[in-house]
Amino acid sequence: MITFLTGFVLLAVGALIYGRICEKVMNPTDRKTPAVEKYDGVDYVPMKKWKNSLIELLNIAGTGPILGPIQGILFGPIAFITIPIGCVIGGAFHDYMIGMISSRSDGEQMPSLVKRFLGKYMYRLYNVFVCLMLLLLSVVFTYTPGDLFVTQLMGQKSSLDNPVMWIVYAAIFAYFIIATLLPIDKIIGRIYPLFGGVLLLSAVGVFIGLFVKGYALDEIWSAGVSFVNPYGDNFIPIFFVTVACGIVSGFHSTQATLISRTMSDEREGRMTFYNMMILEGFIAMVWAAAAMGAVNAGLVTNDMLHDKATAVVGVVAKDMLGNVGGIIAIIGVIVLPITSGDTSLRSLRIIISEALNIDTTKKSKKLAVAGVIFSAAAGILIFAKANTSGFNVLWRYFSWANECTAVFAFAVISVYMMKNKMPYLMALFPGMFYMFIVSAYILNAQIGFRLPWSASYIGAGVLSFAYGTVLVVYGGAVRRERKETKE
Repeated sequence: MITFLTGFVLLAVGALIYGRICEKVMNPTDRKTPAVEKYDGVDYVPMKKWKNSLIELLNIAGTGPILGPIQGILFGPIAFITIPIGCVIGGAFHDYMIGMISSRSDGEQMPSLVKRFLGKYMYRLYNVFVCLMLLLLSVVFTYTPGDLFVTQLMGQKSSLDNPVMWIVYAAIFAYFIIATLLPIDKIIGRIYPLFGGVLLLSAVGVFIGLFVKGYALDEIWSAGVSFVNPYGDNFIPIFFVTVACGIVSGFHSTQATLISRTMSDEREGRMTFYNMMILEGFIAMVWAAAAMGAVNAGLVTNDMLHDKATAVVGVVAKDMLGNVGGIIAIIGVIVLPITSGDTSLRSLRIIISEALNIDTTKKSKKLAVAGVIFSAAAGILIFAKANTSGFNVLWRYFSWANECTAVFAFAVISVYMMKNKMPYLMALFPGMFYMFIVSAYILNAQIGFRLPWSASYIGAGVLSFAYGTVLVVYGGAVRRERKETKE
């Protein structure tokens, strides 16, 4: 338990110190935010800080910070140290900076920020890439809560021929459509505080349950550091792709820019963006510990962690909290992906509309864009459900795409910081690290180039160095151009 508590302290103290450093670097002021200057009653709508914070937390906290750590703990207690450090200097920094940059750029979404800071060619590449990622994410966050609801709450099989399964999927899609089309304060702003309460209650309940039930957790000095899990997966890059949402997630950049349009004061940014990612890191650590404790208690097996993470959620929740409390915790886990799926589709609608110059103030055009998006999502869902390995393929592509999106976001932050004479190494180093992660993964993966690990690491190192070099050169040119323009 000492290693876990040490990680918890690292998360809390690290957030307190590094969060203040990030805030000092950005120096928030009383300038008018996009929610005030560009109010439109739909996407640009000022909301209270506590609402924005809860919405941001629920937007970013899908099944990733639960299912990812459950699988990631197969690498042992090193996860309790890696998650908090990565969350503090990587994920929370990433979310805060993108949210603040968007707020100072008229609430522009990620594709527009990429165009502004990285140029039109990167914009075109990113636009296709992020749309694909958001589409896949919406399918993943329909599939997983639907399966959890049917198997854990209804006690039925999640099979293709079960009509109840499709009714549940249809209900989730119906909610997505409503939440995507209506003004953000009508649905999301009203029901998310309730969802937020369930989420926090379930996370805190499992945290307390760790001590009440006396779950035994491995210590790093006795278990050692395992760089290969029992299934032959390398710690680098597999751990960082698997536990993506608990450490760094590119998807968060699309949600922070969304909330930048509802924030009424820049000084709310640290709480809304940075601290909410820290809470997600806490959720990730809690479920990683619960999974390890459940294995040590003989309640689940490593095979379940590896292949049936959703089943582990039900076992842990009910053992720790009893039937009633367990059901509440499971509902919290079901809520997580649903409240990320709806805003991912809202972001996708906004991105596509802006890219194609579609005036979504007209309901017919907004409905047409949403119709195309939901039709594509439904088709992918049917494919994933109809094929034995369909969901695994879907999850692998989504996970890798998610981290690639983070690489773009760190590049935007780096150039912004160079342009404004800020300590850009805060963004450049995490960006280079994740460039290494996504490169090594795709060079070795079966869905990639299938190279041996040695060649994959060498190739990833070259690409990571090139990424950093190009950004420094490009950022320097942008800063000189800005200086000459002022003169």
